[in-house]
Amino acid sequence: MFSHVMLGTDNVEESKKFYDSIMKVLGYSEGVIDPKGRCMYRSESAVFLLTKPINGELASHGNGMTIGFSASTPELVDRWHETGVNNGGTTCEEPPGIRGSGARKLYLAYLRDPSGNKICATHIIINES
Repeated sequence: MFSHVMLGTDNVEESKKFYDSIMKVLGYSEGVIDPKGRCMYRSESAVFLLTKPINGELASHGNGMTIGFSASTPELVDRWHETGVNNGGTTCEEPPGIRGSGARKLYLAYLRDPSGNKICATHIIINES
């Protein structure tokens, strides 16, 4: 559905350090800085980018915005969260755990990155019943 997600930051190198650590937990390679100074993380179907705002103004996080990253297990969600906190992120919302109701259950963890953006790691729990 999405081709790319781009987040603004005033310090690409600081954000790269944070995202390199949490993206590694999810199996992605270290971000690459392009000639325009943007940091890119690629998968087969999408790109996640970090950039200074092109309008020259300070970066700001979107109120009510969350970017979710897929994780293959609840244990990876926990490791992602711990790695993020240990690399400049701050925990937000409830501690990592199960959310949802009925047949749809998710194992989630939320962080704010060094620029204040709200991000999440998500594992979808398959209901076997």
